[in-house]
Order: sequence, then structure tokens, then C-alpha cells
Amino acid sequence: MVFRSPEDIRKTPLNPAPNPKQLEPNERVERIRRIQLNDLENLPFFLVAGLLFVLTDPSLLLARWLLYGYVVSRLLHFAAYFTARTHDTRATLWTVGSLILIFMTCRTLLAALGY
Repeated sequence: MVFRSPEDIRKTPLNPAPNPKQLEPNERVERIRRIQLNDLENLPFFLVAGLLFVLTDPSLLLARWLLYGYVVSRLLHFAAYFTARTHDTRATLWTVGSLILIFMTCRTLLAALGY
């Protein structure tokens, strides 16, 4: 078991024999933590951009390609991060998702300006 906070190694009924080694990082736990932080940084932008994009009444085919494309790129990014692929692989998958967000944002702005 790995704990993160120093107070977590106090002796309690659930932790009767605390050991300072319980505070040492566990690479599997830290990898998942980094994946979650990455998702927390990226998903809010997608939710806002996706909602605003859908409100511009795009074609159903375009909306599907972009929204599904973003989700697939993030799932592949998760898989690449989880399986410790190279930074180049993760960066490529992140870039695909980012380009989709940029396209949706630009398309939304143009629609809002009447173009």
C-alpha cells in the first residue's frame, strides 16, 4: 500500500504498523496520477469547444468525425501513456486532439461572426 501524505503513516487501527517506506512513490500509481492530471488539463477545453461547436449546427457527419476523432485520440493517448510509449507517440496523439479542438474553435468563432 502506498500513501501520499506524511500524516497517513500515523499508527491507526487500519494502519497498525506504519512504515516510512509507505510514502515512497510507486511508479504505477504515479503514472496513473499523471494520466489523470493530463486528462483534467485537456478535457474541460474539449467539453466547452464541443458544446459551442454543436450549438453552431454543423453537419452531422462533420460533428461525428470531430467529436469521435477527439475521443479516439484521447483514448489512444491514454493507452500510450499507460503502456509507457515514447513521448513522440504521446505528443502525436495529443497533437491530433489539439488540432481537432483548434478546428472546432475556429469554426465556432467564424459561425459567431456570421461567416
